[in-house]
Amino acid sequence: MNLFERYLTLWVLLCIVAGISLGHAFPEIFQFLAGIELAHINIPVAVLVWLMIVPMLLKIDLKALKGVQQHWRGVGVTLFVNWAIKPFSMALLGWLFVGVLFRDLLPAEQISSYIAGLIILAAAPCTAMVFVWSHLMRGEPHFTLSQVALNDVIMVFAFAPIVALLLGLSSISVPWDTLLLSVVFYIVVPLVVAALWRAHVLRQEQGYARLAGLIKRLGRVSLLGLLAILVLLFGFQGQQIIAQPLIILLLSVPILIQVFFTATTAYLLNRAVRSPHCVAGPSALIGASNFFELAVATAIVLFGFESGAALATVVGVLIEVPVMLVAVHVVNATREWYERREGVMPHEQCCPEDVHLHAGH
Repeated sequence: MNLFERYLTLWVLLCIVAGISLGHAFPEIFQFLAGIELAHINIPVAVLVWLMIVPMLLKIDLKALKGVQQHWRGVGVTLFVNWAIKPFSMALLGWLFVGVLFRDLLPAEQISSYIAGLIILAAAPCTAMVFVWSHLMRGEPHFTLSQVALNDVIMVFAFAPIVALLLGLSSISVPWDTLLLSVVFYIVVPLVVAALWRAHVLRQEQGYARLAGLIKRLGRVSLLGLLAILVLLFGFQGQQIIAQPLIILLLSVPILIQVFFTATTAYLLNRAVRSPHCVAGPSALIGASNFFELAVATAIVLFGFESGAALATVVGVLIEVPVMLVAVHVVNATREWYERREGVMPHEQCCPEDVHLHAGH
C-alpha cells in the first residue's frame, strides 16, 4: 500500500470538509453542477465514477467469468443478505430510531417520510462503488462483477415489490429510466471500455507486463476520482448540512448501524460456509453500500424533492464513503483471523488476476 492509499482516510476527511465549505461559500457553482443530469443521474459524478472503476475493470478477463461458479456460496450469502435481511432490518431500525427514540427531536410531519427514505435506500444494493471497495480489499474481481450484474437483474423485479410491501403502498412509481440508465452508465459502458482497452494492451509485446504496469499507474487516478466525488457530493449538500446538522446526524444513526450489521452478517455467513476471504469481502461490502442514484430518484418521485424521504436518502449518500472505508479497513484487518477457519482457501489461490498479471500468461 503506497503513501497515498495509507492515508486515504485523512484525504477523505479533508475532502468532506472542503466540499461542505465550498458548497456553502459557492452555492451557485454547485447548483449548476448538480443540475447537469439525465434521468436523475448527475453527469459530472458519472464521469468521475468512470475514472474510478475503469482501471479496476481492467483486471477482469471476461473469459474467466465462467469460473466464478466455484464461489456459489458467496453468491448465495450476498443474495440472502441483500434481499432477505437488508430492507427489512432497515425498516425495523427506522421505526425504532426515527419513529420512537428520536421522534421528539425530528419534525413530526416528516417522521413517516424519513422512515420511507431509509427503506428505499436499503432496498437498492450498490452497483458502481462496489468495485472501489473490492479493489481496496483485493477482492476477487470476477466475483464482484458477477454479483453486481446479478443484483442489477434482481433489482429490476424485486425493488418495487419490496419497497411497496414495506411502505404499505399498493404500488410505487419506480424511475425506470434512472434504474436502466444507471446500469448502462455504471456497468455496461465502463466494462466495454475496459475490455477493449485490456485487449489492445494484451496484443502488444509483453502484454501482461504492460497491463500490470497500466493498472498500477491508474490506481491513483481511481482514488483521485473517489475524492473528487466526495467534494462534489458534500458540496451539493453543503448548505443543507450546515442548516440541518442535527437532523442529518440523527438520520445517520440507523444507517450506520444497518451498514455494520449487514456487512458483519454477510462476512460471518461467508466464513461459516467457508467462502474465500477475497469473496467474503466484496460480498459483505455489496450489501453494506447502496445504489444511491436509484434511492434518491425514487424518493423524489414518490415524496417530492423537499421531502424527508429525499433527505434521508441523501444522508445515506453523504456518509457512505467514510463508513465504507471503515468497513474495508475491518475486512482487511481481520483477514488472518478469517483464514484461520479450516477449509477456507488462502487469498493467493482465490485471486487469479494477481497471478495472471504477474506470471505473464
